[in-house]
Amino acid sequence: MNKIRHGQRQPCHRALQRSRAAFHVSVCSRYVSRRRSPPTCKLRGATHLKPRPRSARQERRTHPHSHRSAAACIVLLRLGLVCYRENKEEVKPAMDLVNGLLNWVGTPTMLVSLLLFYPPYYLFKTCYSFLSWIFPEDLARKVVLITGASSGIGEQLAYQYAMKGAALVLVARREGILRQVADKAFELGARDVIILPGDVANPDDCKRIVQTTISHYDRLDHLVCNAGIASVGAFEEIPDVTNYSSQLDVNFWGSVQTTFAALPHLKRSRGRIVVTASATGWNPVPRMSFYNAANAALINFFETLRTELGSEIGITIVTPGWIESEMSKGKFLKEHGQVEVDQEMRDAQIGLFPVEYAKNCAKAMVQAARQGEHYLTVPAWFRAMYLWRVFAPEVVEICYRLLYMHGRGASQTDAPSRAMAEAGGKKLLYPTSLRSGEIKSD
Repeated sequence: MNKIRHGQRQPCHRALQRSRAAFHVSVCSRYVSRRRSPPTCKLRGATHLKPRPRSARQERRTHPHSHRSAAACIVLLRLGLVCYRENKEEVKPAMDLVNGLLNWVGTPTMLVSLLLFYPPYYLFKTCYSFLSWIFPEDLARKVVLITGASSGIGEQLAYQYAMKGAALVLVARREGILRQVADKAFELGARDVIILPGDVANPDDCKRIVQTTISHYDRLDHLVCNAGIASVGAFEEIPDVTNYSSQLDVNFWGSVQTTFAALPHLKRSRGRIVVTASATGWNPVPRMSFYNAANAALINFFETLRTELGSEIGITIVTPGWIESEMSKGKFLKEHGQVEVDQEMRDAQIGLFPVEYAKNCAKAMVQAARQGEHYLTVPAWFRAMYLWRVFAPEVVEICYRLLYMHGRGASQTDAPSRAMAEAGGKKLLYPTSLRSGEIKSD
């Protein structure tokens, strides 16, 4: 017979161990039925039970439910609910049992509970929205800080807040354009306007912007994180992924850094944060992978922050579709890391999607902020696409591939979506301002 080396197990070691464990269970059950303390077990991996002293009267008495205790002990051991140690690793089969049970029962239970819960919830939300619509927040004499205020949605937000009598702090990189926006905001009824040229991609600028606002007004009521740029390009055709680092610096970190600096002041005034993300955060579009990722991060960050802050600060997350702006005019961050105007790429990206006016979007955003809404999607029909994304994601992916992806060896602008736009979609679905490639400059 071959000798077994130290540490080496026999092929039937597991079978022997199982048979010994079964024998130990039978011994335990007999002793439990007789109400005796089980002897100390020397089987490795089993629980060592110390005998407990018993009186003579207890020894003579037979427990009426002893057979049930023995059966329960056997069932627990067989189901794996009793933890045991094997090969110096703790095994907990109970976890697998519970997860397996939830896999079968959890989803139907959640769906049924949602169907029962949603009608009263929807009724409550409708009543709350109606009351908020009747009694919205008064913005007169409130201090509003808007980033990315030189054009597009940010510019129109400045005008909408101005018409409500708010004091404005306008932030963007182009000082000359900011002055033009500030002058018009004064004409529309702004109580006061100051301009702060700065880049939200720079953390020091974010701190300086907030500190200057507090020094001038001694308060901050609404922080509107609107600054953003769009990148476009197929991921596999990018020469260097670091060329898109500014995408996250502006869209994500710019909003996070500004919020971090403004948080104590917003708590003091019990103010509100309005975040301009994008519908691509939950409905990603081909050739905009970094832009999609930045907006998804932005949405999840502020959803988490809303939970952490509770009712101290309100947060409204806006997910616009295609809106009239410099972005929809074709101003993109390209593969080589430079911002350029490319209307052919714009036509390939927008395709037959109708473009909403920036004024309508800004008006809806201010109204949602005044009513304390948690979410806003403009245009509203974009929310239906979210349902497709949840319940039929494969269908959405196939449609996007058919519309946006070009054939092998072809240019990115040779997509079917651009051909549809050129066939007449632009004249019907795009605002007049988008048909020219003119971008504001100082």
